[in-house]
Amino acid sequence: MPEPTPSIPTGPPAPVTRTKTSAYEIEHFVADLDETPIKATDSAVTDDAPRSLWGEAWRSLRRQPLFILSAILILAVIFVALFPGVFTDEPPNENCLLENSDGGPAPGHPLGFTVQGCDILSRVVYGTQSSLTVGLFATIGVVIIGGLIGALAGFFGGWVDAILARLGDIFFALPLILGAIVVVQLPVFQQNRNVWTLVVILVAFGWPQIARITRAAIIEVRNADFITAARSLGVSPLGALVKHAIPNALAPVIVIATISLGTFIVAESTLSFLGIGLPPSVMSWGNDIFAAKPSLRSNPMAIFWPGLALSITVLSFIMLGDALRDALDPKARKR
Repeated sequence: MPEPTPSIPTGPPAPVTRTKTSAYEIEHFVADLDETPIKATDSAVTDDAPRSLWGEAWRSLRRQPLFILSAILILAVIFVALFPGVFTDEPPNENCLLENSDGGPAPGHPLGFTVQGCDILSRVVYGTQSSLTVGLFATIGVVIIGGLIGALAGFFGGWVDAILARLGDIFFALPLILGAIVVVQLPVFQQNRNVWTLVVILVAFGWPQIARITRAAIIEVRNADFITAARSLGVSPLGALVKHAIPNALAPVIVIATISLGTFIVAESTLSFLGIGLPPSVMSWGNDIFAAKPSLRSNPMAIFWPGLALSITVLSFIMLGDALRDALDPKARKR
């Protein structure tokens, strides 16, 4: 005779029941379904769209005091370079009186005078333009040339990589400052010393570092699934490089380029300090430091203020590069 099917209780939960087996007593607990929030446990918030690498980087940067401080300083330097008249009404090379030589602060001249009797504040403010221009355009040049060479070498490999990588090794073996000192002595550069010739020299010896970083980043992504999918859909190798590989390899290049900008500003100041960089007629921090060298003991402030401006600017770009590196590197990002 078939056993009757047990009915499911609909009232309050039954008390604990104990079933006695051969040697053990097993307790069975029956819980009400209303007391088990299964829906709340399995639910998930799907309103937020997934962030890209750049979105996550910007979210991380906004919380970094190092990024905020460096960005404020860099914006201030750019503002000084674009609008020098806001900070001084004194022309940098005019009203230079020898009677004010190595003079201290005076009304209208809060930082004092140089050995030639020129206003230090005016020269420091207007010198921002030359130093920042050299650093900015030298960085743009090395990113374009070095990035292109590194991307081609890393993506295509083979004999293309062998030739371009060995070319980069040759230039990488030449120190930036030493190579610039040798090349700037050539007559063609001696007769045309200006901001743009100095940019060309710095780009000629500065691109290998960007090329090596770009090559390594492209090699890391060239065998990724999205590259394989693009090639299988008929995208040409050059199209896959430009549209897919390079955009996904920009993060380390941006970090190195930011730090290199400060390096090129220091290189320009070093060459100008040695007397082979920008001509004396061009205002730059390196020229001001070189001109103030003879009066270091009698008037140390003449060399202090352009040196301070140079240090703050370079430090700002280095701090910005460190902040970008932490934000763009998922392994270094703290969660």
